Amino acid sequence: MNQIDWHQLAALYRQKHLNSRLKEGGKSYQDGNFGTPIFPDNLKLRKYQHQAVANWLENKGRGTLKMATGSGKTIIALAIAQELYQQISLQVLLIVCPTQHLVSQWSRECLKFNLQPITAMMRVSNWQGELSNQLYNLPNSAQSFLTIITTNSTLISDGFQSQLKYFPAKTLIVGDEAHNLGSSVIESYLPRNIGLRLALSATPERQYDELGTEALLNYFGTILQPEFTLADAIKQGALAHYLYYPVFVKLTASEALTYAQLTKRIGWTLNKNPSFQGNDTLTSLLNKRSRLIANAANKLTCLKELMRSRLNTTHTIFYCGDGHLDDDTRQIDAVTHLLGKELGYRVNTYTTDTPLEERERLRRQFESGELQGLIAIRCLDEGVDIPAIKTAVILASSSNSRQFIQRRGRILRPHPSKQQATLFDTIVIPPNLDRDTWEVEKNLLRKELRRFITFAELADNAEEATTQLLKLQEHYEL
Repeated sequence: MNQIDWHQLAALYRQKHLNSRLKEGGKSYQDGNFGTPIFPDNLKLRKYQHQAVANWLENKGRGTLKMATGSGKTIIALAIAQELYQQISLQVLLIVCPTQHLVSQWSRECLKFNLQPITAMMRVSNWQGELSNQLYNLPNSAQSFLTIITTNSTLISDGFQSQLKYFPAKTLIVGDEAHNLGSSVIESYLPRNIGLRLALSATPERQYDELGTEALLNYFGTILQPEFTLADAIKQGALAHYLYYPVFVKLTASEALTYAQLTKRIGWTLNKNPSFQGNDTLTSLLNKRSRLIANAANKLTCLKELMRSRLNTTHTIFYCGDGHLDDDTRQIDAVTHLLGKELGYRVNTYTTDTPLEERERLRRQFESGELQGLIAIRCLDEGVDIPAIKTAVILASSSNSRQFIQRRGRILRPHPSKQQATLFDTIVIPPNLDRDTWEVEKNLLRKELRRFITFAELADNAEEATTQLLKLQEHYEL
């Protein structure tokens, strides 16, 4: 790939495409081979998307796009593949996703670009033979382009790894939700023989894992301009405007006692070892307290009060935790019973245990309004495209900033029937603690409050939402 004049490629792209309508030089679905990249006639890139394509080319075919969820990173990646096919006769596009439902989603997008992808996941027998055969015949085949979409787990499998040596030099690897690929386990399996590399993520930096972030950027390439924030996306109409309502929840007496005990033990542990990294005792205590907060019993009471006035609404997502309530009932089961049985709100669950075909059926029912709501645990966090979502009720969330960034992006995807999205965020109010314990607690609570204020600042009702949070800040002297 060293013989490619990347500066010339980038200049040519800018000359052809920037500040003008994207044209395909006379190509169409009729005169192009099925399976080769062709830009859809009904799609037009935004200016920042054009800039991203040009800057990736300028960076010699490598780079990481840090762009808000819903800003069209998938389209940028496919536009890059189409440009490389035209300019250097790109032969293979390899797309790597963290989950099976993202593979299905990418497949749908690829079809719009005239591509016919092989989906490599689950049983080796379902895809390995076809992949091997097409790679072998690629140089002499009438179909001059091959698209493969796979999962992270399939990528690192023996079956897929054995095929990588047969991929031609003109192969582009795209890492979707690429922050996942920075883990020490997966990163070591990324193919070094593939030189064209593109990473996509709203949050490429791995929290508490600087080495993983460094490894990710070393492989795919540096973060490119333009970085496209959520504020940029809302301002330019790539994402919808939204209202943000914090819902304050008090702990029960028994929960407050457990919370205080855990917080005191967290303080003792921090005094002995102030480092978070490698401190297993501290991690265990923080996880226990996080589960307590996530599954606070009064969240159900608040949810019931909220939904009594919203029984005629549709297109609502309920984010639950994966823990249990005091009576050992899973939170998601309790929420499903409350909404479906007690309130008569038409809902179904959408979790990692839901089969792929069932998820697609639920998605269609949700979009049509047949289902008023979906109740999810994590698997609607990353990458899933359901633009019809109008409202989200967050009953549980992790302290990882990536999760709430992903969730907010999910909810704000534009849709013809959505003028404005609405987020209800349950916030557990800490109980009264003794002075020494409280000093420790304030440091931890400050981090949580940053998340809530980040949500509030970009909302259409920012002043109202921020005022409520500032009252909380003043009360706890943060």
